[in-house]
Amino acid sequence: MADFSAYDGPSSEWLALAATLPSPPLGLSIPELKEATNAGRDAASASAMQTLGPQVQIQDHSIPARDGALIEARTYRRASDSASSSPLPVYIHLHGGGFLFGTLASEDPACARVAITTGALVLNVNYRHTPEHVYPTAWDDVEDAFAWLHANAAALGADPAQVVVGGISAGAYLTASLALRKHLGLAPELVKLPPIRGLVLMIPALVHIDCYAPVLAKLKDVAISSFETCKDAPVLPRKVCRLFMDLLKVKEVQALDEADVRLNPGNATPEQVKGLPPTTFGIAGFDPLRDEGLLFAQMLTEAGVPTDVNLFKGVPHGFRRYGDQLSECERWDRVVERGVEWALAGPEATGVFEIKTE
Repeated sequence: MADFSAYDGPSSEWLALAATLPSPPLGLSIPELKEATNAGRDAASASAMQTLGPQVQIQDHSIPARDGALIEARTYRRASDSASSSPLPVYIHLHGGGFLFGTLASEDPACARVAITTGALVLNVNYRHTPEHVYPTAWDDVEDAFAWLHANAAALGADPAQVVVGGISAGAYLTASLALRKHLGLAPELVKLPPIRGLVLMIPALVHIDCYAPVLAKLKDVAISSFETCKDAPVLPRKVCRLFMDLLKVKEVQALDEADVRLNPGNATPEQVKGLPPTTFGIAGFDPLRDEGLLFAQMLTEAGVPTDVNLFKGVPHGFRRYGDQLSECERWDRVVERGVEWALAGPEATGVFEIKTE
């Protein structure tokens, strides 16, 4: 039985920063909250891109979705590589935001950094969000975008044999679901495409909150699980997890099934995950999602999947937004960038479950 309680609690650095932060706005409707959050993200992105923008070449795209809609997307490549004729490896970036928040522009800095550091072509997919679009729209959009990338690889200057997929929080959820569906042959349109070279799962959500029993059953004691000890943690308390899951309206589409790997990739079995591509994890210690991420990482490791497991001790979910105010933010960027390069290098499995904290 697993016990990750040693990673519990806030760091002194986080507590010092938290004391200076304004209280979150109260009484906003979902549309108002969405508008305010996206506006804040876009403003922070625009500020960061004043420095990063000149270093990348950016192009916008419209990806046809299976329901006839168009999905916003954007590619980034190093400006110095723009004239290169050699196909580039690809990193598909899927943003976080609880399936509610996120815009194309909000992801510009994260995508630009990966392109600049790794030399990969980065594809930023702005899958559609709740409450306007419920389950499984975001999941379908990601699969459609993955197929579109391969169909248009030559025009994009992309190498379809070197595609790494990664995401943050909800985006990591979609990443794991995509990988499992392709690996297990559950999405016929994806099976014929080249294997995914690697995954990067940052602060991953992996299980629907109403399908959580298998996660808790793997832990030594529910009372010391992050699900319980971090239920009131900042940024993503459990009540916000509940809000995000409820907005997906899964139960209006299908019956909940703990073993459904599309809805609950974190509940996959060791046999199902065997053969998944090399996977990098970045997990926050002061986060209700901590244990589900660590349990998934442990299962992949023990199933023979190459893994690189990184834990950011003492900081909450979504801490990267605080930039140079938290020392772990610089490490976050290194974990993502190294994760792309490590996967493309074809690492071997060690079978050793190691949690790196620095």
